[in-house]
Amino acid sequence: MSWRIVGTFDTLVLSWLVITYIGPLFGREDTHGDALQAAAYIAVTEVATKMVLYFLHERGWARIHWGVSTEKGGHEETAWRSTIKTAIWRIIASLDTTLLAWIFTGNVGTAVSIGGLEVITKLILYFLHERVWSRIQFGTGKEPE
Repeated sequence: MSWRIVGTFDTLVLSWLVITYIGPLFGREDTHGDALQAAAYIAVTEVATKMVLYFLHERGWARIHWGVSTEKGGHEETAWRSTIKTAIWRIIASLDTTLLAWIFTGNVGTAVSIGGLEVITKLILYFLHERVWSRIQFGTGKEPE
């Protein structure tokens, strides 16, 4: 849930910045209010689409047994499986954002800019998000020191 909040905020801010400052390079002139409204539509709609797409992504991977070890009665993914899953999810997620941006801005150049820049911002933010959560004991079953 915390990642969805961070990810949605990133999409909102990134979309607003791109629509406002890069959009004019592609012939899209918006007021700050119109740019914020389009960015908000992209970000809010993305919450629903990402939940559905992520569910389908995980269900699909649950059917693929490549890269899964079931030794000792457990279920452990190999690093390669996790890497491939991550890359495919990032592609799906960025294509989703690009499509939403195109729908709400009507401009392919602006949409591709939002989707392309999102790859970079999301990778950085997700890494930082995971590093913060690795320091928090909540939900780990471990007693705080």
